[in-house]
Amino acid sequence: MAATAINKHPVPEGARITICEVGPRDGFQIEASFIPTKKKIEIINALFASGLRHMQATSFVSPRAVPQLADAETVLAGIDRPEGSMITALIPNLRGAERAVGAGVDAVHTVVSASETHNLKNVNRSIDTSLMDFEATFALLDRAGVAVEGGIATAFGCPFEGVVPPEQVARIARRYQDLGAASVGLGDTTGMATPATVRAAVQAIRAEAPGLGIGLHFHNTRGVGLACVMTGLAEGVTHYDASVGGLGGCPFAAGATGNICTEDLVYLLNESGYDTGVDLDALIAAAMLTQEVLGRDLPGQVMKSGPRLRRFDPGLTEGATG
Repeated sequence: MAATAINKHPVPEGARITICEVGPRDGFQIEASFIPTKKKIEIINALFASGLRHMQATSFVSPRAVPQLADAETVLAGIDRPEGSMITALIPNLRGAERAVGAGVDAVHTVVSASETHNLKNVNRSIDTSLMDFEATFALLDRAGVAVEGGIATAFGCPFEGVVPPEQVARIARRYQDLGAASVGLGDTTGMATPATVRAAVQAIRAEAPGLGIGLHFHNTRGVGLACVMTGLAEGVTHYDASVGGLGGCPFAAGATGNICTEDLVYLLNESGYDTGVDLDALIAAAMLTQEVLGRDLPGQVMKSGPRLRRFDPGLTEGATG
C-alpha cells in the first residue's frame, strides 16, 4: 500500500494537543526498588495539578510478572481525579480487564505486537491468537462502558525482525476497529521510529481503517522522539503519550530506553503554538518530585534548564563562554 499525500491533514496552530502521561505505568514498571504506594499517588496528583488530564496510572498485569504495580487498585482508589480527567490502565487479558473495570478506570489500553517474534516473546502467542483472545475482553469492556485503545507495539520496527511493514500495522489497526476500539496507539517499543516510518504507518492506517483515532507513543532511544512528534503533527495526529522525566523502557526489548519526556514535549508544543493545557513550571515541579522519590537523575532536559525565557540575576552568575 503506497502512502499518499491525500491522507495528510496537518494540525493547525493553536489546536489542543492531548498528552497522556504514562510514567506511572510505563516508567514505574521497570523500577527495581518498590516505589511506596503513597509516593506513587503523590506523583500522580502532582502531574494532575500541572494540568495534565489523561493519565495511564497503572497496569492490571499479574503481580508476579510486574511486582512494582501490584498495588494498582490501591493507587487508583487514592488518587485525586480532577474534573475532565481520563484514567487509563494497561490490561493484558480478560482477567486484567475485570480488575480494571472493578477499579473504575475510564479506559484501558491493550497491546499486541506488530512483530510476530516480539509478540511470541512478550505473551507467547501469535498476533492472530492475541487478537482473537481480545474478543471476550472487548465484549466485557463494552458492557461496562469502558473505552478501549488498541495498542500496537513495535509499530515502527522490531529488534528481532527489523522492518515492520506499515501494511502489517494497518491490518492490526483494522482488526482493532472491527473489535470495537475507538482508537489505536502506535508504540515505538524499541525507539526505532523515524519520521519516514511514522508517516508511512499513519497514512497506511488512514487508508485501511478510516475514522479510527490514532495516538503515538515514542521512545527516545536514538534521540529522534520529538522529531517524530513533529511528523505526527504534520499528519494530523493530536494524541501523544509521554513520561515524566523521560522514565520508561521495555523490559522485553533489548536496548530500549525511556519514553519521550513529558516536560520536553510540553515545551516543544507550547513553543510551536499548540495548546496543551499544561503549566510547564508545575510540570517541572512534578518531574523534580519524581526524581527525588526515585533517588537518581532523570534524563529530561527541560526539567534541568527550565523554560526558554527563564530569567537569571546577572549578579549571581559567573561569566561564561560558548
